[in-house]
Amino acid sequence: MSSSLTVLEEKLDPRAKRTRHLILTSFQSLLTEKGFDAVSIQDIANHAEINRVTFYAHFSDKYALLEYAVRKAFISEIEKRKLDLCNYSPENLRTMILTVCEFLASIHTKCAQPHQQFEPLVEGIIKKQISELLAHWLIKSKLPTELPATVATWAIYGLAFHYSQLKIRPTLEQFVEEAFPLVAVNLEQFASE
Repeated sequence: MSSSLTVLEEKLDPRAKRTRHLILTSFQSLLTEKGFDAVSIQDIANHAEINRVTFYAHFSDKYALLEYAVRKAFISEIEKRKLDLCNYSPENLRTMILTVCEFLASIHTKCAQPHQQFEPLVEGIIKKQISELLAHWLIKSKLPTELPATVATWAIYGLAFHYSQLKIRPTLEQFVEEAFPLVAVNLEQFASE
């Protein structure tokens, strides 16, 4: 399973890659410092030492940049754990739940002040990636997998969001062990060996 984002990145010329990297790192730094709502395109351009026209050559607005940043970061976490290269197994599902929990907790820690549109954007991006990965894992199933993949996607994201919002969190491993059966019950019968 190769991400369309990864394929697109590989086709960029080195200067465009450097510029995107500058924009992305500037955006991430400003998000931590100011929060999404307070960050402007001009702030990003100034921080990256580019002009606004250059920014707009890469992204239509800060929402497109946010989508790109979240997708790139989440795909990187999936690829780092090699979840994109395997099939369904209980251990891979545990790793997926753990990855989403860590990722959301990290986002909520790094962003200064969440914007009202920030959460739905992040949710949509992550759920799309989870759903695509589950579809990839269940591709060999002889049963229809759209519904169980959808249920599992919502369950994984919902549990991870819940974990990221807890004031007093159990260890991540303990949380994943408690959450795992709630998600696995929806997928076990659809996973074929």
